[in-house]
Amino acid sequence: MSPVPTKVLSLRIPEELAEEVRAVAYANRVSVSRAIRIAIEAYVDKTVKDPEFQKRVKKRLEDDMKAARQLAARVTK
Repeated sequence: MSPVPTKVLSLRIPEELAEEVRAVAYANRVSVSRAIRIAIEAYVDKTVKDPEFQKRVKKRLEDDMKAARQLAARVTK
């Protein structure tokens, strides 16, 4: 099985939070990168289940589709 493609991101967080992340990762015997991925996955999972977020995404998609249709009408004249 091939590894999952990854992307390198740069992240700025307060020093105190960075130390807390390191301590939690160490206590859980995972790398800091793994601990951060776990936190981000939990944040994304929680966010996508939020009905208000779902409404905002749907509205944004509808607005983008409307704009795309308007542009398509202009370029296909």
